[in-house]
Amino acid sequence: MGFTIQAGAFARVENAVRLTEGLRRQGLDATYFKAREGLYKVRFGNFKTREAARDRAELLKRSGVIEEFYVVAPEDYTVARRQALGDAYLREELVNTASSFIGVPYLWGGTSSDTGFDCSGLAMTVYQLNGLDLPRSSREQFEDGNAVALEDLQKGDLVFFATSGNGKVSHVGIYAGEDVFIHAPGKGKTIRRESLARDYYRKRFLGGRSYL
Repeated sequence: MGFTIQAGAFARVENAVRLTEGLRRQGLDATYFKAREGLYKVRFGNFKTREAARDRAELLKRSGVIEEFYVVAPEDYTVARRQALGDAYLREELVNTASSFIGVPYLWGGTSSDTGFDCSGLAMTVYQLNGLDLPRSSREQFEDGNAVALEDLQKGDLVFFATSGNGKVSHVGIYAGEDVFIHAPGKGKTIRRESLARDYYRKRFLGGRSYL
């Protein structure tokens, strides 16, 4: 994940949704998320340098697409937060971000709160919005992370399952603590909280992974 452009921060979620939809109509990959209670932020883009992000934002501002902007450096932002507040704070933020998408429909290949998420798209987006890079597919997310046993899971860790009947990774969720995870279950369903204690998931659990 590179530099992103923050195009707005709002107290009301409706305003964040309105801006996000407007930016998407302009062909931008905008996403809104709940930063904390009463604060919703809208961001888009993935730029290699701060200069590239600023140039793009300035062009959009001159064109009237956005009014104001702030260039966010995810790695710097994440490091600063972790140094100041510790990993526990970032883990809470990952869970809070995932929770803000509860009720959004499942969409295969989806990475947007406007149209929907699939399971790995949800995990990737939640991590990106908190300044952490994550591979796109659940298989890659499983392979690249640091292994975590079931009893050692912490908030924000990823949990993986074999749901296709072949014993291989096919599903991922975000651990929310107290034996609960947040995930995009599948077609016709919405993002929700689920219990790891359920037989279906316990029997298909392959392991946890940490990126912190």
